[in-house]
Amino acid sequence: MTAWDAGQYMKFSGERTQPSIDLAAKVAVLKPERIVDLGCGPGNSTEVLRSRWPGAEIVGLDSSEEMISAASRSFSEGKWVLADIASWESPVLFDVVFSNAALQWVPNHESLIPRLFALVASGGALAVQLPSHFKSAMHREILEVADDPAWRHLMDKAKTAMTKKPLSFYYDVLRPLASRLDLWETEYYHAVEGPESVLAWFRGTGLRPFLSALGSEEQKSRFEEKLLERYGRIFPRQADGRVLFPFRRLFFIAYRA
Repeated sequence: MTAWDAGQYMKFSGERTQPSIDLAAKVAVLKPERIVDLGCGPGNSTEVLRSRWPGAEIVGLDSSEEMISAASRSFSEGKWVLADIASWESPVLFDVVFSNAALQWVPNHESLIPRLFALVASGGALAVQLPSHFKSAMHREILEVADDPAWRHLMDKAKTAMTKKPLSFYYDVLRPLASRLDLWETEYYHAVEGPESVLAWFRGTGLRPFLSALGSEEQKSRFEEKLLERYGRIFPRQADGRVLFPFRRLFFIAYRA
């Protein structure tokens, strides 16, 4: 997969950061001493955690050198770690293990989620937000374009690049482990300039595996052209010329006794 582009990702910084604000606000751990932000990206979610718990020691972790570099530039005094969540281990426990829109890129949630919960200290919490738009119109259109005979044979890996689990899965995994478990979903409606902005949104995240699978810039451009045509049809312009597109997100907070 191509390297992450922090600039592309942060074109919609407000919209991408809001779920981390909503998640952090609901974590009922009053004075955590140690927090880790898994998949911290360019540091926008870590900034939310610093604002929520200014007295805590906060570690931002990401597997992308580009993202860690951007995070370090945004807050040079922070502690930033370049590591893969899938294999990362910690010798210490954390009062809050936090992850905003990152774990969908990590496989094997059956073992991953219990392993992350095991890093939570007594009285602490594992707090996670994941995209839950796999049945959405935006994702459906990506899959239909990916099924074009011109590149269908290249798309098997892209179609499985993100983990797709329902809330019920996380309930079953965490309920035997947690003293308390909160789960919910929220659908955000984003007002953007037009269908091109919807495409730009996904270019920075969920579209990456599909574009990476293509062999030439010409194919990538054609893929995006086909997708833009579809987005133009399914997202009509509002009275002010902008378009609204929905984005559903899944949240859970598991507490350790």
